[in-house]
Amino acid sequence: MADFSDEQSSTSSQTGEVWTSKWGFVLATAAAAIGLGSLWRFPYVAGVNGGGAFVLIYTAFVIALCVPVMIAEMVMGKRGHGSVVATMKRLVRSENASPAWRVVGWLSIAVPFFGLSYYSVVAGWCVDYAREALLNGFSGADADSSRLLFEALIAGAVRQSFIQFAFIFCVATVVAIGVQRGIEVISRIKMVSLAVVLVGLVIYNQITFGLGDGIVFLLRPSFEAVTGASVLTAFGQALFSMAIGAGVLMTYSAYLPRGVSIGQSAGIVSISVIVVAMLAGLAIFPIVLASGLGLAEGPNLIFVTLPVAFGDMPAGRLVSVAFFALISLGAFTTAVGMLEPVVAWLRELTGWTRTTVAYATALAVWLVGLPSLLSFGPLANVHPLAMVPGFEGKTFFDALDFGIAEILLPVNALLIALFAGWAMRSLGRASSEFSPTGFRFWHISIRYVVPAAILILLLDSVIR
Repeated sequence: MADFSDEQSSTSSQTGEVWTSKWGFVLATAAAAIGLGSLWRFPYVAGVNGGGAFVLIYTAFVIALCVPVMIAEMVMGKRGHGSVVATMKRLVRSENASPAWRVVGWLSIAVPFFGLSYYSVVAGWCVDYAREALLNGFSGADADSSRLLFEALIAGAVRQSFIQFAFIFCVATVVAIGVQRGIEVISRIKMVSLAVVLVGLVIYNQITFGLGDGIVFLLRPSFEAVTGASVLTAFGQALFSMAIGAGVLMTYSAYLPRGVSIGQSAGIVSISVIVVAMLAGLAIFPIVLASGLGLAEGPNLIFVTLPVAFGDMPAGRLVSVAFFALISLGAFTTAVGMLEPVVAWLRELTGWTRTTVAYATALAVWLVGLPSLLSFGPLANVHPLAMVPGFEGKTFFDALDFGIAEILLPVNALLIALFAGWAMRSLGRASSEFSPTGFRFWHISIRYVVPAAILILLLDSVIR
């Protein structure tokens, strides 16, 4: 793997922010990447797409395609050491590249801002389910009552808007405190809690149900279940779960201290994402299988299927509280990572304090997210982009989800790969940043392999 050193790095970003150490950066980056993508989305897409073969393909995509783009985005952030907009402006100037490349900076603001506006809606569901598990539990729940509960909870516009507001306000508070005392501290707490709760749930499953069937489903490849669509879904999941193109990696890398290897950091983060996804599968699949429920439930797996299982299992109430609290915490640190790029840019633009910008941005995110929240209630039959091909029948929530996750995120990842591979000519001359073998692998991947894969993914999204 490439050994990216800090030849052109400063000791801090232009704003004076800096991580306390390499591990502060690694844990914060891992905490931002490991959210609903790994803890909610991965188990249900793996369940829908047959388990083991999908997991193997997903892992291969993370290592072979996503890590090179992650390295590219980190290098760009480390060299620009500013907000994503300022970073792209500096890189374009230093590389004598076309000003059109600055669109990467603007996409890296738009994606996290609008993404957080609807991501926080799902995060609110997780918080609401943690409350429901704590106060009422799911004892006696069956498929119909669990579905009715879910529909009732997400349709409660007033309660959900309050939960979403409180969630974003707490996220803003962490960002307002700063990089070291806010983001880094909550990231350390999240990663330790994540490890304890996930491992605890896996041990509980082994004692109560046994892990045999879950391990077989998760790790034994069954390639007859693999289709072209499932391969593309695995690649999309890999991009989504690694936070590539969302502005987080570029922004966090701007706060790097000297002496941090980007190649090693990217490798540790990617392994963490894969391991957590596997543990999430082992925390969920044995419970569902032992309860005789279906794994191919899609998004309903977490909010409809699992509560039925929790209601029938020993200590189900305690386990359900731990599980939904874990999902909520995972969503929280990802939301912190999504808010920080916007706050960093607005601080440079306005000169306001971090606290003022954090809370003002959070309020704007909440207001923009209200139509997405109301898509499960009063606006359920409103389709704002019905005239646009591919968006027919999509609510505000669906339109944002599709537009961000299926189009803008892959487009920004594609542009990052192309810029790093073709426009950043200085990388090839900076021998201290690469081992020869690592550079050849990275350069071929980032120039040809990754762009081709992303283009195929985008084409599938458009014509599907």
